[in-house]
Amino acid sequence: MSVRELVVLGTASQAPTRLRNHNGYLLRWDGHGLLFDPGEGTQRQLLLAGVPSSAISRICLTHFHGDHCLGVSGVVQRLSLDRAAHPVHAHYPASGRHFFARLRHASAFREVADLREEPIERDGVLAAGRFGTLEARRLAHPVESFGYRLVEPDGRRMLPELLARFGVAGPAVGRLLRVGALEVDGRTVRLEQVSEPRFGQRFAFVMDTRLCEAAFELAADADLLVIESTFLAEDADLAREYGHLTAAQAATVAREAGVRRLVLTHFSQRYPDPERFRQEAAAVFDGEIVVADDLVRIPFPSRRTAGLDRASGAGTAG
Repeated sequence: MSVRELVVLGTASQAPTRLRNHNGYLLRWDGHGLLFDPGEGTQRQLLLAGVPSSAISRICLTHFHGDHCLGVSGVVQRLSLDRAAHPVHAHYPASGRHFFARLRHASAFREVADLREEPIERDGVLAAGRFGTLEARRLAHPVESFGYRLVEPDGRRMLPELLARFGVAGPAVGRLLRVGALEVDGRTVRLEQVSEPRFGQRFAFVMDTRLCEAAFELAADADLLVIESTFLAEDADLAREYGHLTAAQAATVAREAGVRRLVLTHFSQRYPDPERFRQEAAAVFDGEIVVADDLVRIPFPSRRTAGLDRASGAGTAG
């Protein structure tokens, strides 16, 4: 059975707190596990969340500030300790190759895991397969930083009642899906007669950045957007100075991009009440808002229904 959910491992920004670990986010996408920005303590947070290292198939770093990468060493060593049976791909800004090398070999251990480094040189597609397409876009931060976007291609959903009406059954269903038309009992049955559009799902991960065009591009039509909201609007000048977003700016990205479920995270320790982030975002964005906490699991929304375009940001369960 396929599972699509976000496991939140840490939600603090530069300094962790008693309630918030440094960053860490595991996207469970069917049989794949994409670990984003493993900050210090991520290995233990995975344990607390009940997620084995074997669930990780890709490590995706946005940039090399410590709260987004200091957990790499522990995760990499744990992959070898647990003898991960599959390759693990590591994506990170190419300008930080030396940082990744230090993190990967921070201490003595026997490296047996198949860790494949794939540094990001420029915007574009990083990987493509049956899971969809993983893309990166350069963000606006004092150090080189990339956001990520995972896009599942659109497809068709077969309708059993129509398949039965047209006499399509067994292996013929798969052939019809592949070729688009079949001869059945002397008549041509076309795919669109027995199916409906199935919109692919989209995930976006936008971390440390000022408001920029790339943030909107990454978030476009996302079913689930994870985005930093380090500051509140009262400290917008600080956000701009240090290359971050306010909750209102994060919500603006979600509203303009047609996002369905907005996940706010990466909170500065200066704000003791997380509800203020929700209130500020809700004044801008009228969709679903999640103020992330450590160790919560956030499911994907149901697929968009046929007949509603992505730009509307609408859709009921289908």
